[in-house]
Amino acid sequence: MTNSGFTFSISHIPFDEDYRPADNTRITTNFANLARGDSRQKNLRNTLVMIDHRFNALMHWDNPRGDRYTLELTIVSAALTLGDGADDEAFPLIEILHTTVTDRISGERSDGMIGNNFSSYIRDYDFSVVLPDHLKAGGGGAPEGFGDLHGNLFKHFLGSSAYRDHFRKPPVICLSVSSKGVYRRTANVHPILGVEYRNDKFSSTDQYFAKMGMKVRYFMPPHSVAPFAFYHIGDLVSDYTNLELASTIATMETFQKIYRPEIYNANSVAAEHYQPSLRYQDYSLTRIVYDREERSRLAVEQGKFAEEHFIKPHWPALQRWSATCGL
Repeated sequence: MTNSGFTFSISHIPFDEDYRPADNTRITTNFANLARGDSRQKNLRNTLVMIDHRFNALMHWDNPRGDRYTLELTIVSAALTLGDGADDEAFPLIEILHTTVTDRISGERSDGMIGNNFSSYIRDYDFSVVLPDHLKAGGGGAPEGFGDLHGNLFKHFLGSSAYRDHFRKPPVICLSVSSKGVYRRTANVHPILGVEYRNDKFSSTDQYFAKMGMKVRYFMPPHSVAPFAFYHIGDLVSDYTNLELASTIATMETFQKIYRPEIYNANSVAAEHYQPSLRYQDYSLTRIVYDREERSRLAVEQGKFAEEHFIKPHWPALQRWSATCGL
């Protein structure tokens, strides 16, 4: 997509046991955090095994040994260039994951889900710089226009030839439910997504994703212990196959068991009326090393990086583009 010199480009890197984060990767990203330190290769190998096991458990028919399928993960990085010159530097805007499923019996390879994880420097800037500054100044809620630029950039990325040339469908992002909300179980049950929950009050994340053109539904998949938030465009159930839905559940439940074990590796299943809590103590730990405090600190650092290298140098052009991009 080119709009007043705004051009998107896409790069790919395999997420496997040999993965090392690229220099411009957000190091708060789930997958980048795992690939650091003395345990990095063991972390990665164990994570991939967990993903395969979970996927086979969901896709269990004609799969008596529970090992018919294996997933490959690719990190998809979208960069934005502002300007028309060859020397203009691309800013790393968004990272998502693409899954590919291999059927070991037939040898067939199929597209899984695009999206899954969602990582964004500008989201770090919004939530770690803009929002805290607004609250410190005595403002309530979110400042006016909060998330507008990020939402407009994301929607134009999805409409770009860079995205359309690589992917057939819009992304689905699967995240943790908010610890501030109460989720109520419904009678609706999907064979892969599981039991649907409802939440009458949108979280700040829900509102932020709405500006990206994404709706949210909450489901607790079979054998999971808590619901997930599925952010999507269009119809989550009708637009995606069981294989695609299972690939995002297997991938993101594995990450959440590592990062939020209090919720997703709890030793009891979510009740009919469920409020998640990171203070919950009755849970199990995976054997995968992860530093959650470091991740929170780095989010602030990377929000400031986005401010210094992207927002401040280009703010007039970004503001002008965001105000007129839908016209």
